[in-house]
Amino acid sequence: MTVTSHGPCPLSAMLLLLTSLSLLRAIKTNQDLLPETPWTHIFYNDFWGTLLTHSGSHKSYRPLCTLSFRLNHAIGGLNPWSYHLVNVLLHATVTGLFTSFSKILLGDGYWTFMAGLMFASHPIHTEAVAGIVGRADVGASLFFLLSLLCYIKHCSTRGYTVRTWGWFLGTGLCAGCSMLWKEQGVTVLAVSAVYDVFVFHRLKMNQILPAIYKFQRKNLSLLLSISLLTFWGTSLLGARLYWMGNKPPSFSNSDNPAADSDSFLVRTLTFFYLPTQNLWLLLCPDTLSFDWSMDAVPLLRTLCDWRNLYTVAFYTGLLLLAYSGLKSAGLDKVCNGKSVSNGKQNANGHSCHSDVEYQDAELKPSFASKVENGIKSSGAHSTQLPSTENLVVLSLSLLIIPFIPATNLFFYVGFVIAERVLYIPSMGFCLLVTVGARALYVKVQKRFLKSLIFYAAATLIVFYGLKTAVRNRDWQNEEMLYRSGIKVNPAKAWGNLGNVLKSQSKMSEAESAYRNALYYRSNMADMLYNLGLLLQENSRFAEALHYYKLAIGSRPTLASAYLNTGIILMNQGKTEEARRTFLKCSEIPDENLKDPHAHRSSVTSCLYNLGKLYHEQGHYEDALIVYKEAIQKMPRQFAPQSLYNMMGEAYMRLNKLPEAEHWYMESLKSKTDHIPAHLTYGKLLALTGRKSEAEKFFLKAIELDPTKGNCYMHYGQFLLEEARLVEAAEMAKKAAELDSSEFDVVFNAAHMLRQASLNEAAEKYYDLAARLRPNYPAALMNLGAILHLNGRLQKAEANYLRALQLKPDDVITQSNLRKLWNIMEKQGLKTSKT
Repeated sequence: MTVTSHGPCPLSAMLLLLTSLSLLRAIKTNQDLLPETPWTHIFYNDFWGTLLTHSGSHKSYRPLCTLSFRLNHAIGGLNPWSYHLVNVLLHATVTGLFTSFSKILLGDGYWTFMAGLMFASHPIHTEAVAGIVGRADVGASLFFLLSLLCYIKHCSTRGYTVRTWGWFLGTGLCAGCSMLWKEQGVTVLAVSAVYDVFVFHRLKMNQILPAIYKFQRKNLSLLLSISLLTFWGTSLLGARLYWMGNKPPSFSNSDNPAADSDSFLVRTLTFFYLPTQNLWLLLCPDTLSFDWSMDAVPLLRTLCDWRNLYTVAFYTGLLLLAYSGLKSAGLDKVCNGKSVSNGKQNANGHSCHSDVEYQDAELKPSFASKVENGIKSSGAHSTQLPSTENLVVLSLSLLIIPFIPATNLFFYVGFVIAERVLYIPSMGFCLLVTVGARALYVKVQKRFLKSLIFYAAATLIVFYGLKTAVRNRDWQNEEMLYRSGIKVNPAKAWGNLGNVLKSQSKMSEAESAYRNALYYRSNMADMLYNLGLLLQENSRFAEALHYYKLAIGSRPTLASAYLNTGIILMNQGKTEEARRTFLKCSEIPDENLKDPHAHRSSVTSCLYNLGKLYHEQGHYEDALIVYKEAIQKMPRQFAPQSLYNMMGEAYMRLNKLPEAEHWYMESLKSKTDHIPAHLTYGKLLALTGRKSEAEKFFLKAIELDPTKGNCYMHYGQFLLEEARLVEAAEMAKKAAELDSSEFDVVFNAAHMLRQASLNEAAEKYYDLAARLRPNYPAALMNLGAILHLNGRLQKAEANYLRALQLKPDDVITQSNLRKLWNIMEKQGLKTSKT
């Protein structure tokens, strides 16, 4: 009797998620988070746990973020509460640091508070803070600001002291940490250089080249700082490129359709337009979405597309704003919200200098000899602040430079728009809006207009806060999140919504959602597969096979579709087709696949099922060859207990008992509560004469799951062989009662009852078995035999005849029928042959 050992990759476990895949792969299935995985693996794998040099790796190297997830996992497992708490605390810390940074630039007034409040409440941050995987952006921002503040300290104390270069060392280390949270963190070095040149030294574009000569002679420390920033940034980028195998990542065309376009014009127009769309999300975050891939932003295919006007307006405005900040400034300056002229000290004691004094032969930093936190102190609490033009340049650099990696300028990225990517650039946006509002406030003279500007800025912050509160409600659960994204990305939103509805057992609604997703994008392999899976689980096998074949046609490397296709074919008795399907799946390489771990799991499951197919056909040597190949290919996260148990079964059938015992023990070692291994090992122990040990394993199996009839059935068989007939009969009845819909359990229970001479009870369960499989000759023959023994001769004859119709050459049934006819003739009963 063979113990059914269910495949290690059940259908429900093969559900493919789309956006949820980020959370699934980064946390739920990421082996780098588990305590048994050496923590050093984090520094060799990408954000999703794939080896960084693998051809299918996303190349997202964020080991510090992954390490924070591992700490969360060690403390609270997969409880989401602790993960969200860390994200919120990180956002609060970043907000505090940004406010401190704004204070250095804007002074102690309410404009600093407004800048910090705007950053804290901006809706674009919702994905980065509410979405757990968005922690990479928040953590990178934390060290981004720490690096920038360290550099400001370095500028303030510039010289040849240990303290000066200690601050510079902090700048470099924090920049490296920021990059190890997320790649764009390294751009802080460029922003630091902009701060030094355009804010601390208040240079204009026309002053930079002449100043280089003077720097070489009299300001070597500044030139050295900029050179070191350049060297360190280049070193970090070079190390980053080397560590990921000197190859850029590859993405599917649905991730970034413009990058996949063959038309240079389409790529150019679309890539120039996307920053415009990103700026609009910062300025007016009315429409937000969890995903902007696929056709969320339609490609710009011609020059006549009206969206090109937005592109022209955006870059024109950006260039004008940059020019106004970089040109030679006028004499009027702003200090802490007050207007001063020609560097005269104003009423609040803040001293501001015009750029005239910096046109002398020797350039001097705007923050003179004694500086605290980047602010000059002169006399009693006198503070000099950067000019509006300087702040505009810094704000634009903080807005633009961290966004450059997402522009597809140097390499293609795996998204169209990603709201979380705007977390760092939003600092520049908030600073720019605040500086603009402050400049207007200073420029106007009427109190009414000043109040209007102030309250307009305050109202904007209130609206941002309200939108953030509303958007947070969308992130409360997956269903609300995916429904909110239908208007932006209907294909992906409907697909993910289908997954959620399916998990809630709302099968008809889930099917409708999947079909809606395919209406918008008919070639989504994941959706075709998920729909096939749903149909398979509802016993609509023909439809399921159709969608699996479509999924394979759309993505020939989708191993899970081959796996489930083979399972359906095997259950339908189409063993040769199933065998070919499993073999084809096992030959698919994992090169250039996004998730090679999941692929290898599916391939291993295909080999497992192929081995089971050979096992059921009696080809035990072939089964062992396939099982060994499965063991070689299985990934670290694969649960091998069923595979090991079937290895033991095959060796058992070949009468290689030591080998069988080894694999049974390996199965129990990998999963101590694996019930099939308890049963099969119990059978082996009984066969080798270790009866008391065998009984312990059978009883342990029952203890592990008292509701599983299969356990009672095997224990009953053991008792029967030990001639403990009464106990065996009780176990048989218990097994049949618990698993009354399982043919194997019911049929074997009836057989045990018959062997225990409990023929009436045996007849009941043989009858049930025949009703479960009305076209199975052995069931009908055995039912006929027990009816024959119990004296129900005419019913026995009917079942014998039905069995012979299905299997005419069955010798035993023919012999039993002749014996029955002899008895019936002696009793004068009419038979079918007469």
